[in-house]
Amino acid sequence: MTYIIGEIGINHNGSMKIAKDLIDMAKECGCDAVKFQKRTIDIVYTKDELSKYRESPWGSTQREQKEGLEFSEKDYDEINEYCVKKNIDWFASAWDINSLKFLDKYKLKFNKIASAMTTNIEFLEEVASRKVFTFISTGMCNYSDIDKAIKIFKNKNCEFELMHSVSKYPCDEKDLNLNIIVKMKKKYNCRVGYSGHEPSVSPSLIAVCLGATSLERHITLDRTMYGSDQAASLEKAGLKNLVETVRKVPIVIGTKDKQLFDIEVEVAKKLRYWS
Repeated sequence: MTYIIGEIGINHNGSMKIAKDLIDMAKECGCDAVKFQKRTIDIVYTKDELSKYRESPWGSTQREQKEGLEFSEKDYDEINEYCVKKNIDWFASAWDINSLKFLDKYKLKFNKIASAMTTNIEFLEEVASRKVFTFISTGMCNYSDIDKAIKIFKNKNCEFELMHSVSKYPCDEKDLNLNIIVKMKKKYNCRVGYSGHEPSVSPSLIAVCLGATSLERHITLDRTMYGSDQAASLEKAGLKNLVETVRKVPIVIGTKDKQLFDIEVEVAKKLRYWS
């Protein structure tokens, strides 16, 4: 069964209430997990970048905006407790080694390599050394980049799953190139999921029909809320529709064997011409 992840990311806008509402939404819609993003601001961004002007609910600099979107250890303790209570998995994509070490405390079932980190060899080595099942996004990557990442995880005997992704927010449907899921499954002989950034539902369903073993979609309470990822996210109605339809895929696809059902025999007696 396809493992479905509701990507909260930074769509919580620094609000624990919004985060919990999104966890509730993911659970109610049938997701298997929710995912967050964790950054150490002064490691991920340069001083020059952080000092740039950016109007946001938290101030007028990039630093104020980035810091406004980061949860503290106390916040993550609360998220962990809430997800346990709701019986839904949670994990986060760390964007630096300090954040990865921060997340170690929670002994999460999964790690996630964001597309921006897939070419960071030192970071990949650190993640793979933990031997925790890891989702590896492949946005902004060529096959050489993917080859190097896979080699690290295999050398460390760390289980992984690639995730096809196109790093556009939101992404036009014409650019999704979902056939790469089939190509990567054959090329690497491994599980391949899909991390989508399109605002529509149907491409994710097509990805599952093409064999995606996991599905990650950004989720939001309201696409008009502040935030760079909101427009590429699914609201509750879309998420519910997607999950319900994805769960039907293995049922309706069935097997590769042609079956003649008993009811068909009875119908044939009525409808066929017997000479």
